[in-house]
Amino acid sequence: MPSWTLQHATAAQVDEIVRFVNRARAELFPKLADAAEPDDLRDFERTYLTGQGCFLTARDHGRLVAVIGYVPYDHRFAQFDYRAVKVVEVVRLFVLPEYRRAGLAAALFNALRDEAVKAGVECLYLHTHPFLGGAIAFWERQGFILEQVEDDPVWQTTHMTLSLAD
Repeated sequence: MPSWTLQHATAAQVDEIVRFVNRARAELFPKLADAAEPDDLRDFERTYLTGQGCFLTARDHGRLVAVIGYVPYDHRFAQFDYRAVKVVEVVRLFVLPEYRRAGLAAALFNALRDEAVKAGVECLYLHTHPFLGGAIAFWERQGFILEQVEDDPVWQTTHMTLSLAD
């Protein structure tokens, strides 16, 4: 039986969550070690708590063990035109290694998808990379469809979508 609990992020947890995400990013994306902190993390409260984003956490006896969020899609990939539908981008899914392969990521995503449906979102977008072991297969199991894999030899950005329309 899982011992974790899922909940919405709160203002009191922002510093802890941002530290957690930054550590996970540094481990998974060492090429970004010298990059500036992303805008969504720098302005977490406005992005996820008072804006149109959503951020969920998983805790095991109070310990932060996993996170996931979504933000309004910003149309930065010119090859995709999602302006006719309400689209959000799924971001920041990080699960501590000892909690992986136990259904936690799927539980977090399902809770996030439910939040998106309640918010009237019609489509979920995300991008991932083949070097993140199992990521593409995980998202396909959640119902995402592969839209495009970019030719870039380093990142091979893999774009995926999931329609929430009935």
